[in-house]
Amino acid sequence: MADLTVRIPSERLDALGISPTEAASEILLAAAVKLYEMGRLSSGAASELAGLPRTVFLCKLADYGVATFRLTEEELQKELADS
Repeated sequence: MADLTVRIPSERLDALGISPTEAASEILLAAAVKLYEMGRLSSGAASELAGLPRTVFLCKLADYGVATFRLTEEELQKELADS
């Protein structure tokens, strides 16, 4: 496992009204959501990065306006026809 250090001015944390621990969790979740949205991480890998169970991570995607599943209408129609 690798450790990363991110420097955030105290004023920003004060403005957000959160602790450094809460900020770390929020930043990891935001990064995981974005990497999932970009297709760089699977939902399982993204949830692991965020430190959340996969089902919780998938539910949190809506808070960021990210679709839970990335199927085109054509792919969805095929899935429905095959079932």
